[in-house]
Formats: sequence, structure tokens, C-alpha cells
Amino acid sequence: MSNPYIPEIAVIRRITRENAVNDIKTFEVVIEDEEARDNFRYRPGQFSMISYFGAGECPIGIASSPMDEGYLEFTVKRVGEVTTALHDCVEGQRIGVRGPYGNGWPMEDLEGRNVVIVGGGFAFTTLRSLTMYMLHEENRDRFGDITVIYGARNPGELSYKYDLEAWSRRSDLNLVLTVDRGDEAWKGNEGYVPTILKEAAPSSDNAMAAICGPPVMIRFSIPVLRELGFPDERILLSLEMRMKCGIGKCGRCNVGSKFVCQDGPVFTQKELLTMPKEY
Repeated sequence: MSNPYIPEIAVIRRITRENAVNDIKTFEVVIEDEEARDNFRYRPGQFSMISYFGAGECPIGIASSPMDEGYLEFTVKRVGEVTTALHDCVEGQRIGVRGPYGNGWPMEDLEGRNVVIVGGGFAFTTLRSLTMYMLHEENRDRFGDITVIYGARNPGELSYKYDLEAWSRRSDLNLVLTVDRGDEAWKGNEGYVPTILKEAAPSSDNAMAAICGPPVMIRFSIPVLRELGFPDERILLSLEMRMKCGIGKCGRCNVGSKFVCQDGPVFTQKELLTMPKEY
């Protein structure tokens, strides 16, 4: 059995600057070992441990779709030593990748339903993976109506602008963008995500909601979803916890009897109500 703590070597193939202040970048990476690359099977919502040799490693959600073959994408915000080291990387440089970890979004529960995606800021990463997966031509007819509500502090902080532009042209996706405060060029919604969610009022009929974003956004979005008729068991949330090992051994991410790195990071609101208020 291979050592689960030893990462696979991956080459950074492309780096994309995602926001105006340049503290969020998307790294497209290719695992060098062909067998390991083929064996890296994941679902939207899972994460990997990304390492910069000499600086350490950190958990990063997988931003690409499982339908993207041969490469992975990770969107990294510069906040500490490891992420700063990653931001200093150049194309062609090697990093470490191990995983995938976590349970991911429950695709078997989403199939056949309408899906409402609610995201804010940098945390839109795994929601992007989920959206891309559902929109893929091989998967689209397995899901009903798809609504994406995504917000950021200002237009320059909206990530994946290339995807948002393509999604805005689709007739099979309802895309609602908002910013806390627009600029002179901004023609879209202004307001916090929970407010815009309430105004958009997506139907809860045969629908599930997937949420990921800043804690304050999640806190005020849940009552709106309940008001719209979404029961707690059909509200999905992805938690950001202090995950360290990724395999349920270090105890850094446990919430009561749950390990976020294994039992999560995706939980229903109904599950969270039974857990200690540590999240």
C-alpha cells in the first residue's frame, strides 16, 4: 500500500489571474505519472492537499469538472505561507497533489431535480466544478432547471469571468450575478447575496440548493431558502474547516463525531443541526 501522505508530482501548465487585486489565481496542473493521473477520480465538491515543497501543504477545493480529462484546476487565494509560495510559482513549475478527499456534492441526490447554486466570493470554487459538471453535454439532461446566484464585493472580485460570460449566453441556465458595490461600468445587480436570492426567488419545487461562501453569507441565506420552501434536508453546504491531513487522522477538522475531511466537507443543513456549533 502506498503512503497516503506522499503527494503525486504535478506540473503547473497554466496560471490564470482571477481578480483585480491579483490575490486569487487558478492553477491548471497535470499529474506527471500517467497511471496516477488516470486514477485520480473525483466528484464535484471534493478537495486535494496541495503542497509547495519547502513551505508545506494546504487543502484546496477542486475547481475543475470531473469531465475535464487529463488535468486539474485549483483556485488559490493568497492568505498564508503556502498559498503565497504557490502564487509565486510560474508555469512549468512542479508542486505536490494528493487526494481527492471528502464526500463532495451528492450527485445522486441532485439528479432529476432542479438545482439552485448560491455562492459568494472566492468560495465559489467547488460550485463552479458542480455547475460545469451539470452543464456538460453528457450530463445536462440528468438535471432539471439550474439557477446560479453568485456575488462578490465588487465586479473586479468576481472569479471565472470567462465562465460567467459563457454561462450568461446559455438558455438552459439562469445566471444571477451581484456585487456589494458596482462601478461605473457595472450594469448588473447590486446587493448582498441573501437579498438577491430573496428577490430572485427560485422555486423549491423538486429542488435542492447548494451553498458555499463566507460564513455571514451562509448564515443569512439559509433563512431565505427556508422561506422559499427548501427543507433543511435539501439545503447543502460545504464547510471550510482547518483540515490538515485530509484522511481523518490528525483530528484538526473534527466537529463532534464528524471529520470534515471525510464525512464532509458537504453536509445538509439538517445534519448540521445535530452537530456542535463549531462550524
